[in-house]
Amino acid sequence: MENKSSSNFLKNIVTEDLKSGKADHIITRFPPEPNGYLHIGHAKSIILNFELADEFNGKTHLRFDDTNPAKEDTEYVESIKEDVLWLGYEWDDLFFASNYFEEMYNRAVLLIKKGKAYACDSTAEEIRLMRGSLTEPGQRSPSRDRSVEENLALFERMRQGEFKDGEKVLRAKIDMASPNINMRDPVLYRIAHATHHNTGDKWCIYPMYDYAHPLEDAIEGVTHSICTLEFEDHRPLYDWVIRECEMDNVPHQYEFARLNITNTVMSKRKLKQLVDEHVVDGWDDPRMPTISGLRRRGYTAEAIRNFAREIGVARADSVVDSKMLEHFIREDLKLKAPRTMAVLEPLKVVITNYPEAQIEMLEAEVNPENPEMGTRQIPFSRELYIEQEDFTENPPAKYHRLFPGNEVRLKNAYFIKCNDIVKDETGKVIELHCTYDPETKSGSGFTGRKVKGTIHWVEASQAVPAEFRLYEALILDEDMTDEASFLEHVNPKSLEISHGFVEPNIKDSKPQSKFQFFRHGYFNVDPLNSTHDHLVFNRIVSLKSSFEVKK
Repeated sequence: MENKSSSNFLKNIVTEDLKSGKADHIITRFPPEPNGYLHIGHAKSIILNFELADEFNGKTHLRFDDTNPAKEDTEYVESIKEDVLWLGYEWDDLFFASNYFEEMYNRAVLLIKKGKAYACDSTAEEIRLMRGSLTEPGQRSPSRDRSVEENLALFERMRQGEFKDGEKVLRAKIDMASPNINMRDPVLYRIAHATHHNTGDKWCIYPMYDYAHPLEDAIEGVTHSICTLEFEDHRPLYDWVIRECEMDNVPHQYEFARLNITNTVMSKRKLKQLVDEHVVDGWDDPRMPTISGLRRRGYTAEAIRNFAREIGVARADSVVDSKMLEHFIREDLKLKAPRTMAVLEPLKVVITNYPEAQIEMLEAEVNPENPEMGTRQIPFSRELYIEQEDFTENPPAKYHRLFPGNEVRLKNAYFIKCNDIVKDETGKVIELHCTYDPETKSGSGFTGRKVKGTIHWVEASQAVPAEFRLYEALILDEDMTDEASFLEHVNPKSLEISHGFVEPNIKDSKPQSKFQFFRHGYFNVDPLNSTHDHLVFNRIVSLKSSFEVKK
């Protein structure tokens, strides 16, 4: 993949604006609607807005576009704040669209007085049908030619709560024959008798996003209003609202390609459906692409920032391979995460020639790629646990792990040889009897015979029980474009749970502690379900991938 770390056309625009005098300072904003949790696509926008402003000594506002009380909640407000801070950014100012409701109302009154807006009796369905199509012009509303005085009176009565939800709307009067359907008398205000999380019951009419958003930018003095490409066709309406509402500040809207990732749902509506229908355990389920889900799974802010910088900022939509995101968490953790051993599907091993009462302490590096992390002590005794998959009675060709008569190295320990097996009444192997060679201790300078297989293990008497949650892609299709049937493509094996053991040196691990388990991957201590008596590890990512970032 081409290196796009310096690809950012918006940076070129800002540079030129400052050079030409079109702007003498930079103010960007991140404007989420508090109707759900942020996902990694929002993370890209956060990183873009904050870092673009920082590079030019500007400011970034965090603004909540809270214009739809039926879907908004303070829970979402607080989660969004937490996500932004966790990603490593601090806003210069915090705003709410609801702070401007009075001014928005007054600007709507101005539009009515100028003959640019009218109260309409048509229902939402009637308005939709009258909008026309890309090949046919729209139809004028029967309410379009009301007088200014009548429109002012009706709009005031809407504010006073005299009408039911959907009974009236305020529409812009622009052009029902415009080739841009967004300019065909769009709705500016609708009636909603709902309690707002910020303004309570003060209002029963609420501005539409396309009306509120440009006014918020203008009020706050935003210079570069950065949106995703789906808002490109809305830009003429954005400019119309700024102009006709006679705003002192004139912000400009710029569009960039949104983030699309293979095997990933990136629609907030779809994510909410996954939560509401209990396909996942909540917005922060580690399978979700939400920032809170990624954080709980074990992704780091550094990895997400590096990922966003690498993919760059483009004008055209594209799809990023999910393996690319996994690459950056591996790169971030390979020097940070302590190495240790965990057995996810245990099989007991008894070393028959090892002293029964003896526990030996072996030494190993915490992270061979980062010697500064020091060493750790590993207990070793007569009884151990290994992975069930590391033993077979009937080995296939080129199988180099444990089988009757074969010898392998125990990671950081000794060679052992399988001599006997113990089975239960069903014929399942439940225990191996092995012997060890005391001359083959790792780190002792042993240079004798070689073995082809090395397996990991955990000493039985001090092993710490643990639960391991193994995650795979939530969506099976790489490109999920079918809106209606996306739930049919949910991976039934997106979560597999195992119960096994970890080394005793990590028994007191705190939530969000990260480790590399030999052969299994990188894991994170779950911050919600893990306790001192019941450790729960989320697999962040496996150890290897075929994906490479080309330099």
